[in-house]
Amino acid sequence: MENALANVIAITDQRQKVEQYKLILSSILASNDIVQACKFIDHILSDDVPLVVSRQLLQSFAQDLENVESEVQKEIAHYTLSLIQPRVVSFEEQVLVIREKLSELYESEQEWSKAAQMLSGIDLDSGMRGIDDAYRLAKCVHIARLYLEDDDAVKAEAFINKASFLVSNSHHEALNLQYQVCYARILDLKRKFLEAALRYYNISQIEKRQIGDEEIDEAALEQALAAAITCTILAAAGPQRSRVLATLYKDERCSKLKIYPILQKVYLERILRKPEIDAFSEELKPHQKALLPDNFTVLDRAMIEHNLLSASKLYKNISFDELGTLLGIPPHKAEKMASRMILEDRMKGSIDQVEAMIHFEDDTEELQQWDQQIVGVCQALNDILDGMAKKGFAIPV
Repeated sequence: MENALANVIAITDQRQKVEQYKLILSSILASNDIVQACKFIDHILSDDVPLVVSRQLLQSFAQDLENVESEVQKEIAHYTLSLIQPRVVSFEEQVLVIREKLSELYESEQEWSKAAQMLSGIDLDSGMRGIDDAYRLAKCVHIARLYLEDDDAVKAEAFINKASFLVSNSHHEALNLQYQVCYARILDLKRKFLEAALRYYNISQIEKRQIGDEEIDEAALEQALAAAITCTILAAAGPQRSRVLATLYKDERCSKLKIYPILQKVYLERILRKPEIDAFSEELKPHQKALLPDNFTVLDRAMIEHNLLSASKLYKNISFDELGTLLGIPPHKAEKMASRMILEDRMKGSIDQVEAMIHFEDDTEELQQWDQQIVGVCQALNDILDGMAKKGFAIPV
């Protein structure tokens, strides 16, 4: 090959020189010879070859690389990228094509993180031709989706945050929907369950069944709705969660879902027993059952908090021992969890450590007081109107 390359260097006509180089390149790629391919790349990136010719040849190389065997393609592509790196500004378009092709290969092999890493190496802030805001948004969302396939929420969030600056000006509905789904999944993986639930619920309410080239089927919307229910049940027990539960419970679509029975019990503040929790656990993803620093799983904590809140509606007071038995945890852990919920204003009550008792406060008294105040205001308004009528004033209706 050295002689062939030397002969090409001697050619003075640039067009003929490029054609000869392309013939050599085709024969190398057809043979799947990694060593010869690397030597060819070394040559075209050397000072012996003008930059204009190098770009043309590297562009042809990048386009034809997909025709070689996958393992050979990976090795040659990685070698080329490492060799170009010091001069990457001169070969931006060629690097973009190589990285996209290599990413597609990794994606076809379900090597999600490697595919994402390939795309993330593209300089999206470059002024290169073809890189506009629509392209940047598409790539950021695609990279985030790839990282999410490996449940890597941290890296996915970095690219979704970049996409958030672009999505507000985007008119590409399908891409905007993918962004929303990615954002919901990231919040879910980061255990921000209540925020994730609201985003999943918004997605489930999409009315269009055709967005761009993508068809939205009922199964996908039901999946988003089920995800909203799951995240709400796993969210920290308290007033905010109760409001979202009420919204979901009143949505007629939920009654058709497999998860509906547990939604109904959680909404009605009934204590959940182990068989019901175990059945719910089977539908959860690994991160929703992950072990927390206090040795409870995400599911355990959510169910204990729910049962504790339900117990506060049934009992006026309860001892630590009895509460521990009811929740299926040691008394000191029951006390600690109750104190945290009271402190965070997610449950009303007080703790008597001397008597080892928890006293729950009922908020019905506050509601009754509020009702009486409304009645008082209405009565006072009636008295004013009656007084005006007696004095002959016209009362607007």
